[in-house]
Amino acid sequence: MTRRAAPRRDRHGVLALFACAFVLAGCTPFRPGLPSTAVPPPDTASSREGAGIARVAVAQLGAPYRYGGTEPIRGFDCSGLVFYAHAQQGVAVPRTAAEQFAAARSVDRDDLEPGDLVFYRLVPRRGGVTHVGIYVGQGRFVHAPQSGRQVGEALLDDPYWRERFAGAGRLHPAGAGAGPRLE
Repeated sequence: MTRRAAPRRDRHGVLALFACAFVLAGCTPFRPGLPSTAVPPPDTASSREGAGIARVAVAQLGAPYRYGGTEPIRGFDCSGLVFYAHAQQGVAVPRTAAEQFAAARSVDRDDLEPGDLVFYRLVPRRGGVTHVGIYVGQGRFVHAPQSGRQVGEALLDDPYWRERFAGAGRLHPAGAGAGPRLE
């Protein structure tokens, strides 16, 4: 009788394991900071290009940070991510955050669309733009933050980013032009 009891317990354990695996297979992994909805559908040619840029940026979440990096496998720095996302949509852009800022057409923060760029001054009192991210909608942007971290999302209204906001702009063809003014 002892021999039969042991296989039943094993069988119950195996069934419990399969049940747990079945439940977990139906769950989507939670990753903090990911948007609850996809990049909004585009309305115009300009927003279609921007939405494509935003989708490429979102697809890079979790890629490693690498100073000077411009590719997913080796990693990105902030402007390298912008460079890569635009290139994937066939748009050539300058390489550094400061050059991207100078080349972008100014966009009011209230008029941001997916694919627009948000620029920051991370070093106070220096005055120049030192960081850039790609707006993806719903008050969020994707960026390559710093060494030791991965490409991630942040909120425009986070106090840290709000205090360092330098301006916003658009670089894809429907939006290239004179650079934004520092705010």
